[in-house]
Amino acid sequence: MLTVYGVYRSRASRIYWLLAELGVPFQSVPVLQARKVAEPLAADAPLNTKSPAFLAINPMGQIPCIDDAGFMLYESLAITLYLARKHGGPLAPVDLAEDARMTQWSFWAATEVEPNAVKITLAYERNEVATEAGRAAVAGYAEALVRPFAVLESHLAAHDYLVADRFTVADLNAAEVIRYATEHAALMARFPRIAAWLGRCQARPAFQTMWAARNAG
Repeated sequence: MLTVYGVYRSRASRIYWLLAELGVPFQSVPVLQARKVAEPLAADAPLNTKSPAFLAINPMGQIPCIDDAGFMLYESLAITLYLARKHGGPLAPVDLAEDARMTQWSFWAATEVEPNAVKITLAYERNEVATEAGRAAVAGYAEALVRPFAVLESHLAAHDYLVADRFTVADLNAAEVIRYATEHAALMARFPRIAAWLGRCQARPAFQTMWAARNAG
C-alpha cells in the first residue's frame, strides 16, 4: 500500500487531495515540521523532519514523501504528477502535449507564485500584518505576484481550467499554491477569474474531504 509521510497542515495536503480524487487507498505516517516541535531531537519527540528515522527516509528532511511499494519519492509536485500519471483518468495527461502543459503550470506555480505566496500566508499566520512594517512587506509580496497572476487571469478568460478545459493535476497543484495568497483579499480582488477558478477547484468533494481532515488535525 502507498505510504504518505507528512501531515495535512503542510504541502502534503496536495497529496491527500489528489489521493481523494483518485480513490487510491493509502496509509499516512504523521511527520511534523521540526519548527513546530520544541525539542525535535529529544528522545521523546514526535517523528519530525529532523528525526534520524525520518532523515533515513528523506535525507532532505522535508515533507511530504511517499513510499509506493518500495519506490521512494519526495518533492510534493513531483509526487502529484507521478501519482496522476500512474493511476490515469481525467486528472492525468492523455498525450505528451498535455503532459508538458501540466508540468509547465505546476512548475509555474512552484517558481513564480509559491515563494511570495508562502510569505503572505506566514505573515498572516504570525500576525505580522498587525504592524505597519508587516503590512508593507505583505503589500510587496502581493505586488510581486501581480505579473504571474495576470498571466493566469488572461488564460482563464478563455478556459475554465489550466489544461484541456477539464480539472487536472495541474489545477490541483496550482490551486494549492495560490491558496497561500488568498488571505490577502486586496490581491485576490484584482483577479476575479482566478478567484472563481479557485472556487471551482475547492468546491470539489475531494478537496472538501482533505480540508475537513486538515481542520480536524
